[in-house]
Amino acid sequence: MRTTKTRTVPLLAATAMLALLSAPGAAMAEGHGGHGDDEGTHGSATASATLEAHLIELNDSGASGTAWVAVDGNEVSVTLETAGLLDGAPHAQHIHVGGKNQCPDPDKQGNGADGALQVSDAHEDYGDIVSSLTTDGDTSPDSGLAVERFPVGSGTYERTFEVSDQVAADIVDGKGVVVVHGVDHDGSGTYDGDVASDLDPNLPSEATDPAACGELVASQMDAMPQGGVETGDGSTSGLEHAGAIALGAGLMAAAGAGAFALRRRPAQK
Repeated sequence: MRTTKTRTVPLLAATAMLALLSAPGAAMAEGHGGHGDDEGTHGSATASATLEAHLIELNDSGASGTAWVAVDGNEVSVTLETAGLLDGAPHAQHIHVGGKNQCPDPDKQGNGADGALQVSDAHEDYGDIVSSLTTDGDTSPDSGLAVERFPVGSGTYERTFEVSDQVAADIVDGKGVVVVHGVDHDGSGTYDGDVASDLDPNLPSEATDPAACGELVASQMDAMPQGGVETGDGSTSGLEHAGAIALGAGLMAAAGAGAFALRRRPAQK
């Protein structure tokens, strides 16, 4: 008979996938990454620009959104409005740079359930994390696993933080891609399913699969939008799947950050 178990699982990524993703991720964290507690490398960056990304759904997630990013020297201000994400679930979100600096084709077939796109399938398109769009604290690639500090459900996210000269230059040059993760493929209302994440076989693929993606290009707007609904506070209270975010490249430094309860994939008995 088929049963579903809930247990506490440490956030450790699978060895093979870590080997694939950690090398480029470590380089990005050193030369490209965002910085902890809104404190960055204050360099000589003088570039400024306002960019915009219209997020399209991936994996038939039903998600959509718009991101505005203003760069002024080393300071980056982000406003991200999302809709259609799984309610009550944390959704990791990042700015990526690398690969082809583009979103994958929405019709691209991946290695997930029924051809669903997984993290490793899209890595060649949008590259590595350079900034984690957390609700507070660190914004570097090291916080790619900070499930308790990502927004819950859909809403409006706003934050200003510091980045390195290289990250600022890459974003201004139009190399940034905004990606939001977490897809409820089976409509169960939580992250579960028979298919394992390509980052950790103990996690459901739904927790890490990309849900929406948008390429940052020069905005036609003169200023960033103001106001809007508040984003989720990132709390994981009461969520069985709260530990199910383990995303992208360069996340290994945070892999030992603790353990969270989540719904494991169904097991045969």
